[in-house]
Amino acid sequence: MSIKERKKMKHMKISEAVERSIQLRKVYHRLERQYHEKEWTVEEDALAFLTDAGLVGRLTMSQQGRWPTSGETASELEHKIGECMWWLIILAELMNIDSGEALEKFLTKTEKKLGD
Repeated sequence: MSIKERKKMKHMKISEAVERSIQLRKVYHRLERQYHEKEWTVEEDALAFLTDAGLVGRLTMSQQGRWPTSGETASELEHKIGECMWWLIILAELMNIDSGEALEKFLTKTEKKLGD
């Protein structure tokens, strides 16, 4: 990934991330219909997210030297964290939750709670 692409991603707005995520999910839906004759359900999407979240845990252990691995941990961890963020956007969309609003509400509530 080029420096220009990295800078763009650092400044990507949530609305752009949501739109790109939705478009990518449509591509996966086509593959699901091709290979399984129907699209995954919300529950299957949630399970896929949980699987990837578990891999973030395992890769974090590897990165911290607490779990052996044969792969390139740093790039795999970065990929899985991005994938988990993507899944959360998709799950929110499927359940009519605004990702940006949910994050804003969480941050505001938690900042108030912790007195920040």
